[in-house]
Amino acid sequence: MTEQNYEDYWKLTLAYTDINGDKFYNTLKAIIDFINANYQKDPNQEYYKNLQEYVSSINGLNDTSLRKSINQFVKLGFVNSLISYNQESIDFLNAKTNRKRQSIFSKIVYKYSSFNSSITEYSAQKEINFLLKTLEEVGNLTKENIIGLMNINIMQYQKGYVNFTELTYHTNIAFETGFIERKYNQVGYLFNLLTKLDDVVFIDNVLYFEEDAKVIFGEDLKQEARKRDGYLHRIYKNLLKEEVEDKLYSTQCMLEKLSYPSLVASHIKPFIQCSSDDEAYDPDNGLLLSRNMDILFDQGYISFKDDGTIIYSSQLNQDVIKYLNNYKLDSIFINEKRIQYFDYHRNNVFRQSA
Repeated sequence: MTEQNYEDYWKLTLAYTDINGDKFYNTLKAIIDFINANYQKDPNQEYYKNLQEYVSSINGLNDTSLRKSINQFVKLGFVNSLISYNQESIDFLNAKTNRKRQSIFSKIVYKYSSFNSSITEYSAQKEINFLLKTLEEVGNLTKENIIGLMNINIMQYQKGYVNFTELTYHTNIAFETGFIERKYNQVGYLFNLLTKLDDVVFIDNVLYFEEDAKVIFGEDLKQEARKRDGYLHRIYKNLLKEEVEDKLYSTQCMLEKLSYPSLVASHIKPFIQCSSDDEAYDPDNGLLLSRNMDILFDQGYISFKDDGTIIYSSQLNQDVIKYLNNYKLDSIFINEKRIQYFDYHRNNVFRQSA
C-alpha cells in the first residue's frame, strides 16, 4: 500500500447546499458577470478584493462566509481560479428545469471538481471522479468506505480508482485514526454533495449507481418509509423467477413473455404500503416484469382485471395502449391471493382518470 498522511484528507465545505436555490444561482452568476467585465490574465489582490465586494453586494455576506460562498465554486469546478469558467457553468445558469440543472451540475462536478483547488492554486486531484470510478469498480460503497476514500491521496493511484482490497485498507485506517469524529462536518458536506448527483443513490447508507440498485431492490428506490430487507427481497425475486421458469421453462417477463437480460420483481400492493413482511415479501404480491412494464404498473398507468386482462389509465398514450393490446397476463400466473392484491392495486394505485 502507498504511504499516506492521514490529515491530508479531501477538504470540502459548502456555503450553499441547495443547488436550485437563489443564493447558489445568484452567487455563481455574480462571479461570472464579474469575470466577464473585469478579465485579467494575472489577477492581483485588488482584483480579488473587487470581486468579493461585488459578490457581497449580491449575496449580502462578509468575511469568512463570503470567501466560502465564492470558493465553493472553485472547488466544485464551476470556475477556474476566479479568472475563467467552464461553458457548462453557463448551461447551468440557463437551465429551464431543476432536473436539467441537476444533470449539468453532476457533469461539472464529475469533470472539473477538485477539493484542493483554491482561488490562487489549481489542483488536478479530482475526488468525485475518483470516487465514482471506484464505485464502478467495487459495485457499492458503504459510508465507512466513503470516509476511507476521503483519506486517500488519489494522485498515488494512477489507474484513477482503488480496488476492493485497497479500499478496505483505507477504510480500516480511517477508523483507527478516528477520522470521522474529528472531521464530522467535512464528511457531512461530501455525503450531501453525493445526494445531488445524477444516477447515484443511497440505500440503507450504501451508495450504488441507481441502475444497479434497481436490479437489486426493484424500481421503488425512493419509498423509504418501510425498511427494506435486502436478503428477503432477493429471496422474493428468486421465488418469482422460479415460478416463471417452472411455467414458461425460462426466465421471462410474465406479461410480454420475453427473456430480457434484466427483470424487475414488481410489487402489486406497493412495498411501502404493506402492513408486514409477510405481505412485502409474498411472491403472490409480485409480478416479474420488464423494466418498461414495471414502470407502467408501478406508477398506476396499467392494472389488471381478475382474469389478467390489462386495464388502461386515461393518462396513458394511445400508442402505448395499441402496443399493450397484444398482451394479457396468462391465467397460469393468477391465483386467489394475486386476485386480492390486484383488487388493492386497482383501488389504490391505478390512475383511473386524468
